[in-house]
Amino acid sequence: MIIYMLAAAMTIAMLIATVFGLHQEAERSRAPRRRRGFPLRSRNPYQM
Repeated sequence: MIIYMLAAAMTIAMLIATVFGLHQEAERSRAPRRRRGFPLRSRNPYQM
């Protein structure tokens, strides 16, 4: 029984770590865009 509790706790911990990591990655990619400011016209999403 205790092994199932440990497995559930580790699964929940890994899900939380994944969500936190994805959030940090999104913030890191959003930061340069914020520094540049938002353009008045929308940009072409396919333009690099």
